[in-house]
Amino acid sequence: MLKKFFLNFLSSFAAVWVALGLFTMTAVIVIVALLGKIGASGSDTESLKRHSILRIDLSGVIEEREEARDVDYIGLVQGDIERPQALDVLVSAIRTATDSKDVDMIYLKCGGVSAAPATLHALRSELAKFRESGKRIFAYGDGYSAGTYYVASVADSLFINPAGSIALQGIGGTTIYMKNLFDKLGVEFEVVKVGTFKSAVEPFILNEMSAPARAQLDTLYGDMWRFMRDEIAQRRKISSADINRLINESNVMLRDGKYDVKCKLADRAVYERQVDDIFAAAMDIDKDDLNFVTTASMVDLDKIVAEIGSKNQIAVLYATGEIAESARAGINCEALVPVITELADNDNVKGLVLRVNSPGGSVFGSEQIGEALDYFKSTGKPFAVSMGDYAASGGYWISCGADRIFADPLTITGSIGIYGLLPNIEGLAQKIGVNPQTVTTNPEADFPSLFARMTPSQHAAMQTYIEKGYNDFIRRVAKGRKMSEAKVRQIAEGRVWAAPTALKIGLVDELGQLEDACEWVIAKVDSKKKPNIVSYPQFNPGFWDIIQNAGQSAMMQMLSDNIMKMTADAWLGQIAVNVITRKPVQARMIDIRFIY
Repeated sequence: MLKKFFLNFLSSFAAVWVALGLFTMTAVIVIVALLGKIGASGSDTESLKRHSILRIDLSGVIEEREEARDVDYIGLVQGDIERPQALDVLVSAIRTATDSKDVDMIYLKCGGVSAAPATLHALRSELAKFRESGKRIFAYGDGYSAGTYYVASVADSLFINPAGSIALQGIGGTTIYMKNLFDKLGVEFEVVKVGTFKSAVEPFILNEMSAPARAQLDTLYGDMWRFMRDEIAQRRKISSADINRLINESNVMLRDGKYDVKCKLADRAVYERQVDDIFAAAMDIDKDDLNFVTTASMVDLDKIVAEIGSKNQIAVLYATGEIAESARAGINCEALVPVITELADNDNVKGLVLRVNSPGGSVFGSEQIGEALDYFKSTGKPFAVSMGDYAASGGYWISCGADRIFADPLTITGSIGIYGLLPNIEGLAQKIGVNPQTVTTNPEADFPSLFARMTPSQHAAMQTYIEKGYNDFIRRVAKGRKMSEAKVRQIAEGRVWAAPTALKIGLVDELGQLEDACEWVIAKVDSKKKPNIVSYPQFNPGFWDIIQNAGQSAMMQMLSDNIMKMTADAWLGQIAVNVITRKPVQARMIDIRFIY
């Protein structure tokens, strides 16, 4: 027996060392391949010189800002290690190009971009400023999604592949309703909420959208589409009615590039190989002298590092993602609150712009962040909010105390309401042969329980708790917006609003971008010298960020091609994880996946 033990031990020991050796060899090969790629790219480094063209790829995901990321194993096995583009980097690059004597033009290389409408509008607005400076923008795409076309329509000249198409189709959103699925699994959700329009809980308890939920989204999407459609129409010099006709009657998304030119959605139908000739002719230079630079070339990293230690600064604090009490991604109140406190106590910080892009989340987390922002405001420093794609529910909770609120015209805000969502998996446990047995000293010791429904007294207590939270929310908005509580209740009820309507009803003060909020705070600061704008929290890239920035090497492709790809729908899986891990009491708007 002793001999057998040692044999098993030695074989296990050897297996571990073999596994570690293989892992180390693979890691070394990957790193060497990446370093080789970096070195190879370094031998052909782009340089900014006279008559340069800033190339912007309008494809893939555009997020609010660049953030450090954990290793994406799913992306790795699928061969996708590309980093999303960051709106703040794109805007900074365009702004630098506008002021640069070396950049004559922007080239928008168009594909399928994935971003919410407010992000697209912020990018389009910055491009419009570039064009208004007297410089030109050319756009080309083999095909255009509606979101990509909305941004590209700002261009002086818009080209399309003769066989391509422009997928104009309006906008909409899809919400997945899952009650039938949960019924089959034996999972039940008990809901306690306040607000007729607080529809974030509907997908778990209904099979189809309620009338109030559909009504508010009809209004929201209608308002947003009219704004986007009218901007396209104005720039392309066609009527808004013509755009609707092209969508509804002509099915323009199924037409080719030549048809798009005929109906004035595009200027010319050309192949991509012809684009350089067009640029060279427009700039009156030889095609071989064209010099394209990327957004990375336009971002002055040395200046950013210098500004961090500035003794005269305006802090731009990013609050992006779902609000949680403790989380690795999104808005982690445990991490954000100390940053706010430090900014309040830092004499070098003269004012604050809170950049909010959040659908809400934990009520507790929202309250903690809100209180910290109240502390900042008590210092007498000016405090503004700039709203991105969303500043709804908990996102509005943390916004409403600002001295002034700016929102993009396509921002979704409001959703003043809260709810409690408690899953009960007793039926699922029975289906799989699990029979939990609980012993407690007090009846409420195991509340809330995954294996039992709420008792009437527990439900009543939960309802009281939710109503108190809702009343606290109402009072916070009333105080911050200088409204009566009665008026806030009229526009609350969990309803989401497009920013232009939110402006009319007093939820925001002004339609504008992050730059407008910064300029407002600067104007309120008593300083002889214009303060520097410094972003917080600071971005500290990790190893995975370095790998993504290096690009996808041949070795990474080889590894991904030999690993079984994930077959599960990652998004639906994430929904399940979120439901289980979220706190029961939430101030969160309904999940929206935009279609355009």
